Amino acid sequence: MSSVTEVRVRFCPSPTGNPHVGLVRTALFNWAFARHHGGTLVLRIEDTDASRDSEESYEALLDSLRWLGLDWDEGPEVGGPHGPYRQSLRMDVYADVAERLLAAGHAYRCYCSAEELEARREAARKAGRPSGYDGACRSLTAEQVAAHVAEGRSPIVRFRMPDEPITFTDLVRGTLTFTPENVPDYGIVRANGAPLYTLVNPVDDALMGVTHVLRGEDLLSSTPRQIALYRALADIGVGPGGVPAFGHLPYVMGEGNKKLSKRDPQSSLNLYRDRGFLPGGLLNYLALLGWSLAEDRDVFTLQEMVAAFDIDAVNANPARFDLKKAEAINATHIREHLTVEEFTAACEPWLRAPHAPWKPENFDPAAFAALAPLAQTRVTVLSDITDNVDFLFLGEPVRDEQSWNKAMKPGAEAVLATARARLAAAGEWAAEALKAAVTAAGEEHGLKLGKAQAPVRVAVTGRTVGLPLFESLETLGRERTLARIDDALARLSG
Repeated sequence: MSSVTEVRVRFCPSPTGNPHVGLVRTALFNWAFARHHGGTLVLRIEDTDASRDSEESYEALLDSLRWLGLDWDEGPEVGGPHGPYRQSLRMDVYADVAERLLAAGHAYRCYCSAEELEARREAARKAGRPSGYDGACRSLTAEQVAAHVAEGRSPIVRFRMPDEPITFTDLVRGTLTFTPENVPDYGIVRANGAPLYTLVNPVDDALMGVTHVLRGEDLLSSTPRQIALYRALADIGVGPGGVPAFGHLPYVMGEGNKKLSKRDPQSSLNLYRDRGFLPGGLLNYLALLGWSLAEDRDVFTLQEMVAAFDIDAVNANPARFDLKKAEAINATHIREHLTVEEFTAACEPWLRAPHAPWKPENFDPAAFAALAPLAQTRVTVLSDITDNVDFLFLGEPVRDEQSWNKAMKPGAEAVLATARARLAAAGEWAAEALKAAVTAAGEEHGLKLGKAQAPVRVAVTGRTVGLPLFESLETLGRERTLARIDDALARLSG
């Protein structure tokens, strides 16, 4: 994009419910844009709706951003010159601006009742006209106002839209024009005096010197309203003046060509955190929902994203959320971007209660450390580690019938008995010697290693797939390995 001398962007979520991946994608793009240009990211909390906002959601939101590593330069817990950064603490600011807009003629009081508005909208729809607000209260006389007041009507405050088209250049979508009939006057203050989103966000943007607004495509239709309000705010001396540049990010689509919503299970950030996605792996995938580092490269670090991020390169087309691809990218991050020591530390929450099915005293750090390098190349998410190593720390393996029946087909008992004898006779309890023992057992029965080791794996680990078998047997030890094979043989003999 063209050179940018100063960048101040804002991320302004509402503390309602659990954070979702679409929200995180917006935060990521703002963060990367600010960091790429050496600018400022302002975190601002939209908590003016007391019926929906909660302190619990607010704390969860900040915790999620910290976990992801998306730090902010101004905002809650950081401070800054334009605080407070929670809108619920700025009500006096909005009330003052609303009065100044009224005094300057940029806004007016509207006394229309909800029933009157709906009746006129319905009439407009039937007549084939735009059904937005028709400006009935735009030019009330003093006598008309007095009559409405005498009736006990409580007015809202509406912003007076200009009677001319509004054109702007979207950083993602190019030049867009909205005509007056499609952008009617709109409410900025409720009848009870509470300010609406349509007022508070532009006011805060103006006062906080925001230069670029990167947000979801679903807010595109409100942009001409906000541009008109920015100009009015400049006219009454609110903020340094000017209109931010807008970039509207593409929809994130879920199943059935529908926009991914907060109600979709796969949209919850907590799902990915609880499963053990790495922050870098998840953010790498979310970056691909509308942007790419290079056509032939899907895996990159946050640092590489920051170095290359260009809002001009964001694709305007909807992006589909693909869980399998997200998992594959996360697996690559686990393999390539963590040292074994970092991987071991990252697995720690899944190696203890409540995630781990074994007793705490049965966990052996040395045994886990021995297999950690092998596990690191096989897990997709960190929570996979539990199933990969539970055979080490449980008294007996978790055996499911499907795995048992798959491995213990006719003839498996004889193969397992021979393997048991060969393993017991192994002079050195080490992976190579154990592999040689099972290979020899298979040859006695005319089987290749893959077929011969299948009943041994299920007898010892309970599963048909897992970590490399012979390193697993070495770590488990001679006594426990042979005892588990004996148990399996007893079961097979009935």
